[in-house]
Amino acid sequence: MNNLIENVMSEYGFNADEVLFKPFGTGHINSTWLVSVNGTSDQFILQSINEKVFRQPEIIADNVDQVARYLAEHSPSYRFINAIPTRDGKQMAYVGNIHWRLTEFVKNSISFDTLSDPKQAYEAAMQFGRLSRLLDGFDTSLLKPSIPGFHDLGLRYDQFKEALKNAPAHLKESAEEEVEKAIRHTFILDYFNSYKNSKNFPDRVMHHDTKISNMLFDKDTMKGICVIDLDTLMPGKFISDLGDMMRTYLCSFSENEPDLEKIFIRVDYFEAIIQGYLHEMSSILTSTEKELILFSGKYLIYMQALRFLTDYLNGSIYYPIAYPEQNLDRTRNQFKLLSELSDNEKLLQDIVDKCIKAN
Repeated sequence: MNNLIENVMSEYGFNADEVLFKPFGTGHINSTWLVSVNGTSDQFILQSINEKVFRQPEIIADNVDQVARYLAEHSPSYRFINAIPTRDGKQMAYVGNIHWRLTEFVKNSISFDTLSDPKQAYEAAMQFGRLSRLLDGFDTSLLKPSIPGFHDLGLRYDQFKEALKNAPAHLKESAEEEVEKAIRHTFILDYFNSYKNSKNFPDRVMHHDTKISNMLFDKDTMKGICVIDLDTLMPGKFISDLGDMMRTYLCSFSENEPDLEKIFIRVDYFEAIIQGYLHEMSSILTSTEKELILFSGKYLIYMQALRFLTDYLNGSIYYPIAYPEQNLDRTRNQFKLLSELSDNEKLLQDIVDKCIKAN
């Protein structure tokens, strides 16, 4: 691997004896290294693109480059992490049958795998919202999906039905209760479809993966600097980003927690998310989008429950597991989170309404 990375860095004009590198971060899709240049303070982030997930890496490169050009023209002060070109001017290097991307390392920055303060949720929601707001005038038709159907709930439900039809009897039996819940919650898909083609529910440029580790904070002030990991920057509905923040920020425990008694919503984090997001997005969201703010959480949580359940019925071939029933436990976890959102709907909607009025 060392020789391979040295060959990659040569594509960016560095000699082998000029650079040091070490694994960096906790991401599970792409492999990441921190690269330091000997005798200088220069540091970079190098990533290999997982082509089992991203079948056409050139789409990522083109999407990010087009957005970078737009922001450079219309919002030149915005901190956008674009790829550093190779010596040949390409957005990615192709070495060892792998696509590689080099970006700047943001100095004095820090990222987190979990949230410990509602202020972090506020800053993250504001930063993800800011990116979409600044791209409000961008023509989304210029971008291609880097993962087709990534947040398409209709597709995910069809995949679930196919998995259920073909699943072994023992998996169907052990997941019987979860299958019943998956079918019972199809009203979420129906509700989305009733708005899907409305002109007041437009496609926007969305990040699509708004977990807290994709945010950089200033080490000293703990203010948000910028968002990172732009592989899934592509057209989508606003609910993708806001809903994913709800799914991943609202509970103290992740989808890997099997003890359902620990799965409950932190109301102060919910309010921080809504406040931060609307601080940036309130001026451009349509009346229909504002009506769907709370629904965005239901949409993303239900979709993720379906994905875990589908993988379980397929024999757990997509998500890495530590034990045979883990994807079933993850499914139960997400359905519990979904029930918590529904059980507290009046309280949460009141918070949304208050935040809308304040912005």
